[in-house]
Amino acid sequence: MKITSFELFQVPPRWLFLKIETDEGIIGWGEPIVEGRAATVKACVEELMGYLIGKDPLRIEDHWNVMYRSGFYRGGPIIMSAIAGIDQALWDIKGKFFGTPIYQLLGGACRESIRVYSWIGGDRPIDVGLAAKEAVENGFTAVKMNGTEELQYIDSYEKIDKAVERIAAVREAAGDYLGIGIDFHGRVHKPMAKILAKELEPFRPMFIEEPVLPENNEALRDIANATCIPIATGERMFSRWDFKNLLQDGYVDIIQPDLSHAGGITECKKIFSMAEAYDVAVAPHCPLGPIALAACLQVDATAHNAFIQEQSLGIHYNQGNDLLDYVKDPTVFSYNDGHVFIPQGPGLGIDVDEEFVRKMAKLGHDWKNPVWRHKDGSIAEW
Repeated sequence: MKITSFELFQVPPRWLFLKIETDEGIIGWGEPIVEGRAATVKACVEELMGYLIGKDPLRIEDHWNVMYRSGFYRGGPIIMSAIAGIDQALWDIKGKFFGTPIYQLLGGACRESIRVYSWIGGDRPIDVGLAAKEAVENGFTAVKMNGTEELQYIDSYEKIDKAVERIAAVREAAGDYLGIGIDFHGRVHKPMAKILAKELEPFRPMFIEEPVLPENNEALRDIANATCIPIATGERMFSRWDFKNLLQDGYVDIIQPDLSHAGGITECKKIFSMAEAYDVAVAPHCPLGPIALAACLQVDATAHNAFIQEQSLGIHYNQGNDLLDYVKDPTVFSYNDGHVFIPQGPGLGIDVDEEFVRKMAKLGHDWKNPVWRHKDGSIAEW
């Protein structure tokens, strides 16, 4: 079997899909994307696919190493996201070739389903209490919200108090045992992060996420020493080498690699296993489309330390199109009792609606994240 061609589809709301075809008629789908940089990743995929045309798609480990190691400059969000989407599509082809879900080719499943959480907002204040209550009514047992608006290196206790009020509203509305993930989004610098984490302890969060930017991960030591709340990070880390020092330092409790950013299924399976050796849990990042979610679930099925999965249904980014619009059978991602079952079809386990993909690719998108500024005019972290 040989790879014969590929196509890329830039589709709303902010996604990029990859289709790889073979001479035996088996096709694979991947989702290579950096949110806000779709055209750049698209160009990188086109460069990398030049190597793969005419090659055997089943030699995934070798292809991964060529894409990563043959470049003198390697790593980073663009290259690793391009590799990720190609890798997903190759695994989809391999699973379809052998007529089995990808997880069977990774050693088999250690679970039938995984817990999922729902996004409820929180940064530009909405009624997060009501949103949390609705999530519970829809069967979710966990939610995630942004913890705060933009913060200066040293900012006011008024902003701290407002953040605490929103989280208190969620706890009051949804009960004592709803899991609440609080995303600092890298907006908070170390001095304020220590204060905010301590103030949030009475509400017993499930975790705080990216309490500082990943380039400041050394600050996690001081934050971990200041709070008992589990610390999560990793959505902006792109390889096992990025995660190596984080795990060795021992100040993180949950890692959140993104299977569309961190080298795909091949790389993330290794990252998950590295984390297990350090007694660190995994909650894969995935505010993306159905192909990315399916890839996450295939690896979640095989990872003992995966405990919850992000998913984008109803997320505020999904304007116009949502998670289920691009699959022929939306029930493949049915959520029951706060869990989603691992897809059982061959490959990724989903049937992409190619006709709809092509229709929406004609509309395309040019999604960019907002640019925030502080009152003094300086740029703020979004």
